[in-house]
Amino acid sequence: MATAVRAPGGEITVESKYVKSAKDRNVFFRLPFVRGVVNLFTQLIAGTGLLMRSAEVYGDFAEPSKADEWMAKKLKINPMSVLMTFSVTLGIVLAVALFVFLPNVLASLICDHTAIASSSLKSLWYSLIESGFMLTIFLCYILLVTLMKDVRRVFMYHGAEHKVITCYEHGLDLTVENARGMRREHSRCGTTFLFFVLAVSIIVFALVNFMLEKCGLLVPSSVSAYKVLNALIKLGFKLLFVPVVAGVSYEILKLLAKSDCLLVRIIRAPGMLLQKLTTKEPTDDMLEVSITAFKRVQEMDADPSLPETSFDVKVPYAFARQKLCDLAPSADSADIDWILVEATGLKRSELASSPSVSKAQFEVAQGVAKKMADGTPLQYALGYAEFLGLKLSVTPATLIPRPETEELAQAAIDRVLERMPSDGLRALDMCTGSGAIALALAAKTGVEVTGTDISAEALAVASANAINLGVKAEFKQGDMWQATSGSYDVIVCNPPYIPTADISGLEDKVKNFEPILALDGGEDGLDFYRRIAEGLDERLSAGGILLMELGIGQAEAVKALFSDFDVRIEKDIEGVERFALVTRK
Repeated sequence: MATAVRAPGGEITVESKYVKSAKDRNVFFRLPFVRGVVNLFTQLIAGTGLLMRSAEVYGDFAEPSKADEWMAKKLKINPMSVLMTFSVTLGIVLAVALFVFLPNVLASLICDHTAIASSSLKSLWYSLIESGFMLTIFLCYILLVTLMKDVRRVFMYHGAEHKVITCYEHGLDLTVENARGMRREHSRCGTTFLFFVLAVSIIVFALVNFMLEKCGLLVPSSVSAYKVLNALIKLGFKLLFVPVVAGVSYEILKLLAKSDCLLVRIIRAPGMLLQKLTTKEPTDDMLEVSITAFKRVQEMDADPSLPETSFDVKVPYAFARQKLCDLAPSADSADIDWILVEATGLKRSELASSPSVSKAQFEVAQGVAKKMADGTPLQYALGYAEFLGLKLSVTPATLIPRPETEELAQAAIDRVLERMPSDGLRALDMCTGSGAIALALAAKTGVEVTGTDISAEALAVASANAINLGVKAEFKQGDMWQATSGSYDVIVCNPPYIPTADISGLEDKVKNFEPILALDGGEDGLDFYRRIAEGLDERLSAGGILLMELGIGQAEAVKALFSDFDVRIEKDIEGVERFALVTRK
C-alpha cells in the first residue's frame, strides 16, 4: 500500500508498507460475506489514518496535548492510534444515527400518527417510508459535505485515483496525459459499494420489520411508551444485521465487477451516477501524485525486498520559527536562530534561505524551546555551550561561559605558548566551574592544568567535560587556595565579582538560573580578589603570571589590592577594562 502527498514545498513524498494479502489471512476472514465485513473495517481504519497522516504532511500540525504525552510515556500507547480508533468509532456511530436510527424514528412517527397506524399494510408502509428517508438523508449528506472545500479536494484526488487505475487497466503508459483522458467513475469504487450497502439495507431492514411483526416481537403500540420501546427494538435488530448488509454488499460488488454486460451496467448505474458527486475532475498535479503512489505499489510488488518508507514531513520554516517564539516568549531572535541551528545542523547564515525543516528537526527544536518556556537560558536548555571551539556541558551548577571569558582564556593560552616548550609548566584555574578555562588551556597547549572550585556539583560537570573531550586535567574541590599546592606558572581566575546589592538587578536569565555562588562577590564585589591577593605570593612562581577577569569599574580597586605586584589592565573587545594581568615586580 502506498500513499503519496504533495507537500507545501511542491515535492511529492510517499509512505509505503507491505500489507497482508487476502490469501494469507485466516481462512475464516476469507469466507464469502465475512470478508466484506473485514474489508470494510480495515479500510475504514486505514483510510482514516492516511487522511490524518496526509493532513500532517500538508502542514496541519498539532501540538501534542498533556494527555497525549502521558499516554505515550506512561501507557506506551500511540495517541494517533487512539485518535484513529475514536474517529472510526465516532464515524460508525454517526452513520448509524443518521442512516439507521433517524429514518427509523421518523418512519415510526409518521406511521404512528397518521392513518397508516390502522392500516393492514402498516409494515409495508413503514418500510417504504423508512427507505425513503434513508435515501434522502444519504443524498443530502453527500451534497452537504461536497460544499466543504477540503472534502471537494479529497473528491478531486478520488477522481485522480480512478483515472490512473483505469489508465493502467487499459494497458496505457502511466502518464499525466494518458490518465487525463480517462473517465473518473470506476465500477469497483467505494461509492458504488455505499450505494449497494444502502440498497441492501433497505431490503434487509424491510425483512427485519416484517419478521419482528410476524414473530410477535413488538409490543402493542397503543401506549406512547411502547411506541418508543418498539422503535428501540427495531433499531437493535437492525444493528445486528449491519454486518450482514456489509457482507452481502461486498459480494455483489465483487460479482458485478467480473462482467460488463448490459444488465450489470444497469445494476451499477445508480452507483456510477453517485460517483458524479464523490469524484471531481482532478488537476494535472493531482494525477501526478496518484501516479507516483501507483508506481510505488508496482515497484514493491515486483521487488518485495524494497524497504517500506515513511512520509518525509516538512514544516515550513516561518511556521516553525513562530512556533518556537510562542513556546519560548523570553527567547530573543538569536536564541531562536541557535535552536534551529542545533536542530537542523545548518549554519546560522543558511537558516533564512531554508524553506522548511523536517518534522524530526522541528520536534528537536520544540523540545529545546519548551525547556526555555520559563526563561531558562539557551545553553542550559541545550545542555552545552561553545567555548573556544570546545563543546562544554553546562548545568545550573555552573556559569554559562561569556565571550569575555573566552578572551581571558585565550590570553592565558598565549602566555603559555610564549614559554613553549611547556614541559614542566603548571597552570591553575581557580573558580573553574564547568572547567572551560582549564580545559581550553590543556587542549590547546598540553600544559599540566589543575582546576579548583568550592562546588562539588560544578566539579562533576568539569570532570565529565574532560572525559567527553578527551582532555587531561585535574580537578580538586576547595575554597580558593585551599585545594592548591606548590607554585604555578600561569594562574587564571574568573571569580565572583558582582556586588551583593546588584544581584537583584541582573537579567532574569542570570539571577534566576545561574548559580549565585559564582556571581556574588560580596558587598563591594572585591571579596575574592582580596583572598587571591593574600595567597598569591606563595603560589605564583618566579616569572609566573596571574590573569583575572574584572567587573565593570573595578580595575583601579583591583590594582590597589595587588600593589605589591606589577598590574596591567587590558580592555575587552567592547573597550571595557576587563582583565588584570599580574606579575612579580
